Amino acid sequence: MVESIARVRHIRVTPMKARRVVDLIRGKQATEALAILKFAPQSASEPVYKLVASAMANARVKADATNSYLDEQDLVISRAFVDEGTTLKRFRPRAQGRAFKILKRTSHITVVLATPDEMVSVAPAAKAPAAKAPAAKAPAAKAPAAKAPAKAPAKAAASKAPAAKKAGN
Repeated sequence: MVESIARVRHIRVTPMKARRVVDLIRGKQATEALAILKFAPQSASEPVYKLVASAMANARVKADATNSYLDEQDLVISRAFVDEGTTLKRFRPRAQGRAFKILKRTSHITVVLATPDEMVSVAPAAKAPAAKAPAAKAPAAKAPAAKAPAKAPAKAAASKAPAAKKAGN
């Protein structure tokens, strides 16, 4: 019924470190995610905490605008992802006039909250293309099975080679 999005851009956290934190909360209830982030030791957990709280506030405002009921306990993090932002390039002076490059990476973090009925309506559309994918993978699964016997004679030839070598000595 209600889907809200919150984004933070150009945050000075490396994307790899931010992804560790976002992976902790993906698929969880929003209130549970806030509790997890509050006690997570990673430095990226603070901006992600603020982002989830902002997404909850956005959902509340959206529900008020449409004059619909919203229980914050029902909100679930349906999607959360981290994209790489711009990289600030700096130089560190080193010995004998050299300079080493320092890359200060930034992130774009996006969190999407939805109510369970909203997630159900989105899920069948996502499953339809996935159903076609395994059918395409089935012929590929047969090909490695055909390659397996081809490797066995190579091992047999390798085992014969040392025997021939000993006979030649």
